[in-house]
Amino acid sequence: MSTAASPQLYYIPHDDFVADTQAVAHAVARGDWMPDFVVGIGRGGLVPAVFLSHALKVHMLSIDHSSKVPGFADELLGKVAAKSADGVRLLFVDDINDSGGTIADIRRLLAEAGCDTGNVRFAVLLDNVRSRVRVDYHAKTIDRAEDKRWFVFPWEAVGMSETIVEEALSVPHRLA
Repeated sequence: MSTAASPQLYYIPHDDFVADTQAVAHAVARGDWMPDFVVGIGRGGLVPAVFLSHALKVHMLSIDHSSKVPGFADELLGKVAAKSADGVRLLFVDDINDSGGTIADIRRLLAEAGCDTGNVRFAVLLDNVRSRVRVDYHAKTIDRAEDKRWFVFPWEAVGMSETIVEEALSVPHRLA
C-alpha cells in the first residue's frame, strides 16, 4: 500500500473525548427535553453512551447495529420503538454522524416498528455537516469536503493500526 493511499489517522485524545461527551451532556441538560434512557449504538456509540448515561443520570440500553447479526439490532429496535410509543424518551448515541447511513437505517427501522419520533433524539460526538441526516446534539462538526482524517476514538486505539487502516480504506468515499 502506498503512502498516498494511506488514510490520515487522527487519534482523538481521551481528554478530548471526555470534554466532547460533557459538551453533549450539557446541551441535552440545558434543553427542554430529557431522555428516560440513553441508547448506545454498537459499536462506536457504546462508550459515549455509557459516559452520557452517567452524566445525565439516566439508565442505558444498547443495540448492535454494526455487527449486522439478526436479532441484535432489528429486534431490539422493535422493543425500544414500543417504549417510545408508550411515551418513553430515548436518546440514541453514536460516535460520528459521517455519511448518515447508520442513523438513517436506525430511524427507518424505528419507524417501521411504530416508533413515536417525538420521543426520540440522536446525539454524536462528531457531526459531518455534509451528512444526509441531521442529529439533535453534537459536540463538534466536521466538513468531509475539507476534512479527510480518519478519526480513531480512544476505545478503537487499542486495535492494530493495520486493522484501523483496513476499516478506513473500506469506505474510500469518506477519504477522497
